Amino acid sequence: MVLSDRTIKEELAKGRIVVDPLGDDCIQPASVDVHLDKQILVFANSRRPFIDIRQDMSDLTEMVEVENDRPFMLHPGEFVLGSTLERIELPEDLVARLEGKSSLGRLGLLIHSTAGYVDPGWKGHLTLELSNVSNLPITLYHRMKIGQISYLRLTTPADNLYGSQALGSKYQGQTSPTASRVYRDYDGVSR
Repeated sequence: MVLSDRTIKEELAKGRIVVDPLGDDCIQPASVDVHLDKQILVFANSRRPFIDIRQDMSDLTEMVEVENDRPFMLHPGEFVLGSTLERIELPEDLVARLEGKSSLGRLGLLIHSTAGYVDPGWKGHLTLELSNVSNLPITLYHRMKIGQISYLRLTTPADNLYGSQALGSKYQGQTSPTASRVYRDYDGVSR
């Protein structure tokens, strides 16, 4: 069941859901608006002929910072990583869905490819997978409303929360856009 604005406010008041900072006008009928932070992880030109998912490829990206009133230009077909300004935390019995704002989607801005799901126990800033599928550049501004989070209650609390040692979670506690760590899935695996 998706939580309504009333239930979201109750869960926030109890501290079970954390959205920090929480803007005054950010609670929608069944979601909470989130904003774009100032750091953008950009894919740099590389001498690598391909991306090997079994290797650390963090050298493929470089961090840039969006100044307060100057936009970052996301060009057609470009893909970058951003993050939410807000720190998000979920309890053991809720999951969240991150979705784009429809007004931005109508301009061709997508905020995630596959990372729209937030597990119980998550703590940190959410990495955004930003793509421009339009044929014109799109401006991105620090603190702009970029997406919304809706919450769903689980049938029972999860046994293993995101971040638990049993799961080997790779992104718990992140505070900025974080490059893929899929290579960690192959650590110690014979090749």
